[in-house]
Amino acid sequence: MVRIFAAMIAGLIALSACTPAEPQLGRDGKPATKIYKIRNNDTGKLQFRMLDSVNALRSAQGVGPVTLNPQLNAAAATHSRDMSTQNRPWHFGSDGSSPIDRVQRVGYTGQLVGENISETFEAELETLAAWIEQPDTRRTILSPDAADMGFAWFQEPNGKIWWTMIMGNPSTAPLIPSANPEPTRLVPSVISDETATTEDEDLVATLAAAIE
Repeated sequence: MVRIFAAMIAGLIALSACTPAEPQLGRDGKPATKIYKIRNNDTGKLQFRMLDSVNALRSAQGVGPVTLNPQLNAAAATHSRDMSTQNRPWHFGSDGSSPIDRVQRVGYTGQLVGENISETFEAELETLAAWIEQPDTRRTILSPDAADMGFAWFQEPNGKIWWTMIMGNPSTAPLIPSANPEPTRLVPSVISDETATTEDEDLVATLAAAIE
């Protein structure tokens, strides 16, 4: 099963919209990890690639699609940059703001469903694959309450990327947001047998098929 997952992840890397950069060197002078350089004109491509992949996963689970929301995109971009400033992946802003505060500040009148965050050198679809493998982040992506999605990032000069995905519901009726999961750090490229399940394999296979 590990080989299957590794092959799927390799396919995601090859199909990513990011441009490969030179490997970052560790203290011993050897490549520490591969990084991907996101260009200024990649924004629309990455956001719609993520949207299509998320909706493929939701469809496979019998859940309705989400649409990109510019206000949630703005909230996600703000938080990605702020996490870089704080140098830690978590759900609170440097001014103490919560995810609910951030979506309200950008003028989103709906309700927050959940927020996924990640600190990594890996591409957007690899990050999505890692989120799908974890119960809390998967719950946010596949939530039947979600109808709007925001997705953005901030990349540091060293290649590290801070990803933020926000799911919202345009209804003004009160919703209890999903508990925000722990952030994903330095997403692994190979998943162990202990974390791989049949459901995970099916979802990642759906993701791989959706971007072919």
